[in-house]
Amino acid sequence: MATSIPTAARFVLSESSPIRISSLLRSQAARPPILRSVWRQHRRSYSRTARYATAAATSYAQKADNVPKATLSSSKPGAIDEQSPIKDMTEGLADEPLILNEGSRQIDWTRSYHGLSAEPFSKETAEVLMAPIPFDDVEVKPDGIIYLPEIKYRRILNKAFGPGAWGLAPRGETIVTSKSITREYALVAHGRLVSVARGEQDYFSPEGIPTATEGCKSNALMRCCKDLGVASELWDPRYIRKFMKEYAKQVWAEHVITKKKKQVWLRKDDELKYPFKESKYGS
Repeated sequence: MATSIPTAARFVLSESSPIRISSLLRSQAARPPILRSVWRQHRRSYSRTARYATAAATSYAQKADNVPKATLSSSKPGAIDEQSPIKDMTEGLADEPLILNEGSRQIDWTRSYHGLSAEPFSKETAEVLMAPIPFDDVEVKPDGIIYLPEIKYRRILNKAFGPGAWGLAPRGETIVTSKSITREYALVAHGRLVSVARGEQDYFSPEGIPTATEGCKSNALMRCCKDLGVASELWDPRYIRKFMKEYAKQVWAEHVITKKKKQVWLRKDDELKYPFKESKYGS
């Protein structure tokens, strides 16, 4: 049986919030029979709404807890190959030396000439640097150019200044061309600039660029040592002619596979290495 609600009660239900209705109906003054009926209907409706809201919130929380781990981890960055591709070294190595602040107490060897020709080295040091090179240390290239291996330059510097008392400081960025690389270095000894030279080295494939950078550094070291008098006789034409006459020979080298022949130079106490063998021309 439907319950009729007076106009005053309908006005209260339509104009007031649930909290105001509840406070009104709970009061002792508003407990006529008709309003008690309205109060019971309101309680049942409010309890049902609150129960549905609680169930919805619980099911929403469960869905959030059940999110697969793969979805959460999908925001991680991709592989390193996708994020930072390998740089083509033929475009340059981008290894320009750091430039120190003007107020720094350290010497900026990228542009400084500190100590150049300030005073001579000691007599003992000069004797080591300018000592004649033994003939057994000199090597011959196949084209007839004589040279001193770069490791022997380092041994002479270590003997003259001591390990750790000298070094090569880059003066600029490595320049990479299609066939060679080059870079300028400064030779520093006992905190003084000794010499500046540019090294160079050829390479045949991009994979050989790292090795070529080391060869470039060694080439710059050899050129810097000329200013100290190290192995200076290797640039003396008379010494070169004498060495080639007494210690070198020119032979025909035959490739054991292709049978091609060419003339090469080597020391008299050396032999051709595989895949070449010594041969007489035309035989």
